[in-house]
Amino acid sequence: MVVFTDLDGTLLDAATYSFDAAAEALAALRGRGIPLVIVSSKTRAEIEPIQRRLGIADPFVVENGGAVFIQGECFAGLVPRAVGRDGYRVVELGLPYGELRRALGELAAASGVTVRGFGDMALEEIADRTGLPAAEAALARRREYDEPFVFEGPPDRREAFLRHVEARGLRCTRGGRFHHLTGRHDKGEACRLLTDGYRRAAAGAGLVTIGLGDSLNDRPMLEAVNIPLLVQRPDGSYDPELRLPHLRYAQGVGPAGWNQAVLTLLRGT
Repeated sequence: MVVFTDLDGTLLDAATYSFDAAAEALAALRGRGIPLVIVSSKTRAEIEPIQRRLGIADPFVVENGGAVFIQGECFAGLVPRAVGRDGYRVVELGLPYGELRRALGELAAASGVTVRGFGDMALEEIADRTGLPAAEAALARRREYDEPFVFEGPPDRREAFLRHVEARGLRCTRGGRFHHLTGRHDKGEACRLLTDGYRRAAAGAGLVTIGLGDSLNDRPMLEAVNIPLLVQRPDGSYDPELRLPHLRYAQGVGPAGWNQAVLTLLRGT
């Protein structure tokens, strides 16, 4: 079994960024030696301290599938295109951040809409919009493959913006707080790459993959796993735009729902 998980609003509480409510399920995964793969819109700089707090050294996916970071000897020789960098083997799937920044401005001008990306925001604004302390907001600015942004122009021009994004060969996804402009990668592509690595490492043994998310940008990840699970949003609802065959609905908000869903699955195995 391998568990793929989103962070904000899923394993992490949407307001406090705590995973305390998922402590029992996290301990159960550790006890069984089940890999926990973070698949997030967060940057590497943000995910590394979270990995340490969770006590895990499993592969992780940054910036909505922009790159896969593999630590240690996991999958040695089993994942193609991996290159050594900063003590990791890295598979880059996304476009450089500078290209995305230029594209965001050009797309906004072409569609007549006003947008503000992280690259346009002062640190204080990012902290205010995300609810992060300033030190953690600074880590969120260290982007490599994904530009979060907000619309500020007329709502009726947003469809034009999305058409221009598609015509340019880019993608726009919606997360819990921001839209995200990326290359033609997504969380699902990264999950499939890692799933293939785990299958090769298992040498033919059966593998069950689980995915947990809360919002529309998690859809590709949930499509790539055997058991997709959707946790409740802070108001107790489920994202109304996320519909998939065989999608399961966790009974609980964020990490509380995460905890319940994972424990239920483990008790059934």
